[in-house]
Amino acid sequence: MSALTAVRVDGADPSLSLFRLLDPQVLANPYPLYHRLRAEDPVHWDPFLHEWVVTRYTDVIRVLHEFSATCTPTPEQLNAMGLSALNPIGQVMIKQMLFMDAPAHTRLRGLASQAFAPHRVELLRAHIQEITDDLLEAVLPGGSMDVIAALAEPLPCIVMAEMLGVPVEDHTQLKAWSQDFAEMLGNFQYNPDRAPRILKSVNEMIRYFSSAISEQRARPRSGLVSALVNAEVQGDRLSEEEVVANCILTMVGGQETTTNLIGNGVLSLLRNPDQLQQLRGDLSLVPSAVEELLRYESPSQHTARLAPEDLELGGRPIRKRQAVIAVMGAANRDPERFPDPDRLDITRRDNRHVAFGWGPHFCFGAALARIEGQTAFETMLRRMPKLALGPDPLVWRANLGLRGLTRLQVSF
Repeated sequence: MSALTAVRVDGADPSLSLFRLLDPQVLANPYPLYHRLRAEDPVHWDPFLHEWVVTRYTDVIRVLHEFSATCTPTPEQLNAMGLSALNPIGQVMIKQMLFMDAPAHTRLRGLASQAFAPHRVELLRAHIQEITDDLLEAVLPGGSMDVIAALAEPLPCIVMAEMLGVPVEDHTQLKAWSQDFAEMLGNFQYNPDRAPRILKSVNEMIRYFSSAISEQRARPRSGLVSALVNAEVQGDRLSEEEVVANCILTMVGGQETTTNLIGNGVLSLLRNPDQLQQLRGDLSLVPSAVEELLRYESPSQHTARLAPEDLELGGRPIRKRQAVIAVMGAANRDPERFPDPDRLDITRRDNRHVAFGWGPHFCFGAALARIEGQTAFETMLRRMPKLALGPDPLVWRANLGLRGLTRLQVSF
């Protein structure tokens, strides 16, 4: 989370700043900006954001693997910046594994990731198929739908509620909270107009998951909440604050990126009819297609890290604790790593993209997201033989880090 608003810097070139993503036209297609950064200044000091911006695949890998994730402001730092109103958010974020290094990160991740192990989530594939069929059954008679509202949002919401072990009927409320929290995670700028709503959502989530913990203790049921409450590592248990903070993180991560994967993926296929036709003709290509769609329009575009020490990256000196933004969306289009990177190729081989991150913070929900994406695309292609893009203009979410559409109207 960066609480700094970009400022005008005399003599600096604003055309290379990631702050340009606030322009809806640049947000709709950020790849020309990424290409310029990678070609002209791949390790770029952005004076408007006071952060380094890294866009080459090899450099992004290094940042994700070696740099520190402890980049969320502490309550003390928020106070010093005159942002004490955001302290409840800071108190939650400093307990989330996303913003931790080893050994604290290793401890929390080891407990949480067990529920999302590939062999465990594979057992959910048939159930995810049932949910997908039910959601599409509701819209098939109409001949058109908003992919986001009808499928991309509710599918991961329902699945995540079940994974957490909270009532499925709460999934709409969980989604609303998730979107507020994701706006803060994904945006560089501190938007004072949005702070009251985000604070309200954070406080409501804290109360909700605290209540869920009490419910689990009284009437245990399976799910991540129960697993974290009862987990023990070398005699050490998680505090209630740690359980709440990481339930929030898991809920947001499990919803937002999968929603974006499905929405972005459907749009990419419709914009590339040759690839859509090839996939429709051979559904065994769906797993390969999902990996390519993740690379081509990454649901998560960038993440922040801090330099662990004074070092050199791409020939540029970076000082200890300076902020570095690793732009995964740019790394996934690096021509030095991916031949013809701006072309969608659902049969692409050697597709080691960084859409799920890299290293110790690799997304532990990746296996679940892949199954949800595979199920969604295959089911739509099977049941909607004349899928076509609707006439409505596309509007991208005003979220600089989490790339997705607000709606995607299609006919079939």
